Amino acid sequence: MQRPLFIVQIRAQAGSCPPLRPARRPKPASPPLNPEDAHQVFTACTGNRWMDLAEREPEPKMLFGEFWSQGELCILFADTNVGKSVLAVQIANSITRHRPIRPFALKARSAKVLYVDFELSTQQFYTRYRDEKGNYNFNEKFIRAGFNPGADMPPEGYSYDDYVIAGIEYKIQLVRAGVLIIDNITCLRGGIENAAVALALMKKLKALKSRYNLSILVLAHTPKRRNPCRPLSPDDLQGSKLLSNFADSAFAIGRSSAKKGLCYLRQVKQRSTEQVYGDDNVCLCSIKKLYGMLRFRFHGTARELDHLATPADHRRTQLPARVIQLTARGHTQRQIKQKLNVSLGLVNKLARQA
Repeated sequence: MQRPLFIVQIRAQAGSCPPLRPARRPKPASPPLNPEDAHQVFTACTGNRWMDLAEREPEPKMLFGEFWSQGELCILFADTNVGKSVLAVQIANSITRHRPIRPFALKARSAKVLYVDFELSTQQFYTRYRDEKGNYNFNEKFIRAGFNPGADMPPEGYSYDDYVIAGIEYKIQLVRAGVLIIDNITCLRGGIENAAVALALMKKLKALKSRYNLSILVLAHTPKRRNPCRPLSPDDLQGSKLLSNFADSAFAIGRSSAKKGLCYLRQVKQRSTEQVYGDDNVCLCSIKKLYGMLRFRFHGTARELDHLATPADHRRTQLPARVIQLTARGHTQRQIKQKLNVSLGLVNKLARQA
């Protein structure tokens, strides 16, 4: 008996289709969490009780003027080679010696500082803090911890970031530090661009702060392609904005486009103090070696706008890289001239320099 035509067509179409995979069984839903198991997540009491508790706590005292106070998790960020590490060591030295960095107040007592250095080698650190008269004499309360890349791998089941945080905690216990400076967060991040990873890292640092009553300063970068025509803001913190969201305070170093060798400091977030160094009152500074120590010197205040790059300046600084890029792609100098709207002589000059 001959099959009906529509049956033949259906069978033919079915034969040309890939076989259907069996539907995946959904994972069984976890049972609802018992609220009793999460009783420690929050502390709840009346508004008046919170006021009483706050009155019993000591008032946070300044470590570096309005930029950083006791008990805060603070982030200092800037472009590469602007001087983050120089300023961080200078702040550590100021705290251990109990000598303020003028014009910024230091109202907290002298404390032991653990400076975790992922950046400089022993020789690089040595070069920064010596001159023809000899080595700079640090206070004994300044403890520098250099990173050992040859350390054992973490135990099974733990990430390398967890291992490094545990190593930092061990040194905090060992030296009984009151202040922790991490230079820099890139070496702890393991994918900090991911919001979940950023959140986990900030939770670990906040836990350290609470457990050991620490003041923490963390150094970080700005994105490589940051637009120098825009004022500095929390959005310029490389990786995830969650880092600044969970910090108590943050400040940044900007490179001045008005004068070579000049830079400026500005607050981008504060909770314990008012904003003194905002976009209309940034603190101008430069780096000098004085008495064997590489350090920042401060030269008054100015508007940030006066030290930002103009669009024309920014375009001019990008030209050499664009010429190299287009040349590598096979463009002729005349094609590059038309594409970038510059003179043929300038293209030729930049190509020869490259």
